[in-house]
Amino acid sequence: MDVKPGYKKSEVGVIPVEWEVYPLSELTRLQVGFPFKSAWFQKSEGIPLMRGENVGYGKADWSDTRWLSVSQVDEFTQYLLRPGDVIIGMDRTFAKSGAKITLVRESDSPSLLVQRVGRFVQTKLDSGYLWVLLSSQDMQSRIKAQQKGMDIPHLSATEILTPVAAAPPLPEQRAIAAALSDVDALVAKLDQLIAKKRDLKQAAMQQLLTGKTRLPGFSGEWEVKRLGDILNFQVGFPFESEFFNTNQQGVRLVKNGDLKGDSLVTSYNGPYTEDYLVKNGDLLVGMDGDFLPCTWNRGPALLNQRVARVTSTDSADSKFLNYSLIEVLSEIELRTSSTTVKHLSHGDLAKVQMPVPTVPEQSAIAQVLSDMDAEITALEARRDKTKALKQGMMQELLTGRIRLV
Repeated sequence: MDVKPGYKKSEVGVIPVEWEVYPLSELTRLQVGFPFKSAWFQKSEGIPLMRGENVGYGKADWSDTRWLSVSQVDEFTQYLLRPGDVIIGMDRTFAKSGAKITLVRESDSPSLLVQRVGRFVQTKLDSGYLWVLLSSQDMQSRIKAQQKGMDIPHLSATEILTPVAAAPPLPEQRAIAAALSDVDALVAKLDQLIAKKRDLKQAAMQQLLTGKTRLPGFSGEWEVKRLGDILNFQVGFPFESEFFNTNQQGVRLVKNGDLKGDSLVTSYNGPYTEDYLVKNGDLLVGMDGDFLPCTWNRGPALLNQRVARVTSTDSADSKFLNYSLIEVLSEIELRTSSTTVKHLSHGDLAKVQMPVPTVPEQSAIAQVLSDMDAEITALEARRDKTKALKQGMMQELLTGRIRLV
């Protein structure tokens, strides 16, 4: 392979001649957290503990936090995390989604490093560059190749520091980190805007679907109706499990779990009638666990038992019905939250009463909410495109194919 001027071959591929390749062990060290006793943990107040559960992909996740009493902190000052520290989760989640690498921010400090979490110390690399390097797909693959212990996936300090990495001069490291940090800042702004738009949509739903706020041109009282009078409810069929398979033979089944994601797609290659065929755009409701409605968009499928298809009568706009059911089913789920196994029946929905406007007002309300959904979807697409752009930038910058200095 020809190498263009200014570049050279190396263990990690073709890189600029000014760059050098080292094992990570020659560029940094890893300090492993302290094995704090769980009996010391507090559920509120004190210094937060950076456990494996709190190490996120890029930023800390404090949704499940434990604290250590401030009075004990003086004994463990060597484990206090500072802004700019790069930390890595060392077990469990690694096999599924890659190693969790977090850059500690001002909002994460002070916090304490706990066992099974490592902090990179005595590093010869810019911390921002180190974080980018460790988060890259190439380095994640190199680390994964060192993984031991498949029953409970984990990484040791030796395994983490064994892979080799290309190290540009320090000014170029900082330039690379700054460029990618700018992209991260854009993603964060988009995430904030998406969250704000979702909150605005939720507020609009609460106002418009209850008649507290009326759209221009509409007036008059709403009529209280039973949902059973304005919707049709088709329960799925108990297809024979002997015809189930995971080899995509036959037609896909819509099971209750499929309404939340595609963890395991099941197909059915036995006899069926077209009455139970689901198409894109159909409104489906799970009847066990989570009841929230789902607009199906994953192609032709068969309606399996414990899933229902909901359609509107002539006295209801289908999109309005969709938005209304979100609120109705949320209330039903709240009422059954203490139940060990939650079930939804046709009767549960049919007997619910709610005020309903005329069909033209229903359609107008649905259009407003649909436009808000479209705006959120467009922002999510822009955010996802920006994330993909960042991955491409990382590949180009970390190999020196694009130079910033």
